[in-house]
Formats: sequence, C-alpha cells, structure tokens
Amino acid sequence: MNDPAGMLTRLARSTFRAKFHLTKADADYARQRGRATIAFHARDLLTKRISAAHPVHDGRQTPYRGHPVFPAQHATATCCRGCVEKWYGIPKGRELTPQELDRLTAVVMAWIDRDLQRDAASRTGAPSRSVATSVSESVTASNRDSESASVDTQSAPRASAQERQRHV
Repeated sequence: MNDPAGMLTRLARSTFRAKFHLTKADADYARQRGRATIAFHARDLLTKRISAAHPVHDGRQTPYRGHPVFPAQHATATCCRGCVEKWYGIPKGRELTPQELDRLTAVVMAWIDRDLQRDAASRTGAPSRSVATSVSESVTASNRDSESASVDTQSAPRASAQERQRHV
C-alpha cells in the first residue's frame, strides 16, 4: 500500500475500477482549484466518510459524482471500509490511522493526477504518456506536496508557473 503507482496498476486490472474517469466538469473543477486544494478535499472527505471504525451508511456513503474525489474514491477502492479492507488489507472495525489516511489520500491524488493528464492529452490530441511515467511523476509530486504541507501548515504552498503548466 505504500506504493501508489503499484496500487493504481493493480486497481487497473479490475474491470469495475478501470471504468471510472473524471467528467469534464470534475477535471475543470480540479484544475481551477489546484492540486493542493483537491488534496485537502480528498483527505477531508476520506476522514469524514471512511476513517471511523463503523462509518455511517458504510458501503453507500460515497456518491459517484459531484466532486473529483468521488469517482477517484471508487476507482481507487477507497469508497467504503469493505473496499479498503479488500484492496488495502486494513480491517474494518477500527479507526484509520493518520498514516493510513495519508497513504489512501496519496493513491486518490495519484489517480486524479493521472486522469487529469489523460484528459489533457485527449483534449489536445497529444499522445498520451505511459501510465507508469505519469503515475511515477504524480507520486513524486504528491510526496513533494505532502512534505511541503508538513513543513509549513500555516500557508498553502503556491504552485510555480511550471507546476501549474504541468497540471493543466
């Protein structure tokens, strides 16, 4: 579970998980808000919806649309405690640790990053990059963002022009 790229590769083998993609509206929303905001939303939604030992409406608590994190949760099997147990080996019946939430958030963000790149490539007609390359880069960005966030929690990190261009 410590390797988001490997987890995305494993999840892609599931017919159900592989069918999820961001809608145009979700992709636009994610780009407008920026990666740091979407990562904050992902962590917050995971905390509120699945971190409890016995979440309310477990198995039915995650919508399929309405925010970029929702399809990402279904695609990454972070939508309910049953899926988290099956795919990540984290047992039901106990609260998720902050480290487990960090890892699940990293997988969700790696999926969103990859899907945004796929979306951008399809819009421009550019050849799409390999999944391994895009996932590897998104994991690196995720790790860099989480390190920045842990160093300075008072102010949100501002993306450089180069980083903004990469995520467009």
